[in-house]
Amino acid sequence: MLFHVRMDVAIPPDMDPQVRAQTVHREKEYSQQLQRDGKWPHIWRIVGEYANYSIFDVDSNDELHQILSGLPLFPYMKIHVTPLAVHPSDVKAG
Repeated sequence: MLFHVRMDVAIPPDMDPQVRAQTVHREKEYSQQLQRDGKWPHIWRIVGEYANYSIFDVDSNDELHQILSGLPLFPYMKIHVTPLAVHPSDVKAG
């Protein structure tokens, strides 16, 4: 199942800088492992924002929820999920 996910990050400005750095580092490790595993095949930064658009390829809604809620930055995110389906005019889908 494919999902388009927008993640907007709002880390509290008063967060301890060391805690922030550690959290961002754990986020990068977690997300890159998901990319290597094929669960997170695409990620794009949104220019001028602390946000991204991503594509997830997972087996279920529950798996996506587990992945997203496991993000170290999850407590500081606003997340919008859109399920995707194959478009009948997609020449690659044939």
